[in-house]
Amino acid sequence: MKKICIALAMASFMTACNNEAKDPVEKADSTNEAKQDSMPKAVQTDEETTDFLVKAANGGMAEVNAGKMAESKATNAGVKRFASMMVNDHTGANSQVMALAAARGVTLPASVSEEKQKAAADLDKKTGKDFDKDYMDMQVKDHKETINLFEKGLDNSKDAEVKTFINNTLPKLKQHLDSAQAVQKMLK
Repeated sequence: MKKICIALAMASFMTACNNEAKDPVEKADSTNEAKQDSMPKAVQTDEETTDFLVKAANGGMAEVNAGKMAESKATNAGVKRFASMMVNDHTGANSQVMALAAARGVTLPASVSEEKQKAAADLDKKTGKDFDKDYMDMQVKDHKETINLFEKGLDNSKDAEVKTFINNTLPKLKQHLDSAQAVQKMLK
């Protein structure tokens, strides 16, 4: 019996250690899947909505982090203004995503994905005009991806309140993309 208890304790410990090493977004996805499996169908949040909220939180946190970095590292005034707008606007959107997720019992990532962390670390190595250019290139790319995520969320989510959030946020994201492209063009 003692051997069985030790084996179970070791298995639990190994599982816990394995979960700690996971990418924050993957960890949130796993937690949400486990929650969904244990909830009655009537109270479950649809998978598309859960997936949207997790990805929106990841992207939003990355935008704020990169924006704060650019506020301090950028040399171009237009890049600094854009970065400040990203921090302000995405902080507000992140608060809304957190509220929507909390109301639905959706677990969000505690930090950005490993992919976003690596992109931020690579950007942080840049200085001067190289930093400004790479930050704006990243912003154009990321906003195109985010707009795509939000449009798919609008099409696929079955949650009316989440769809309202998406409808209200999409115009601002498109404005961000237009602004990012204008600043990017100015840097060339």
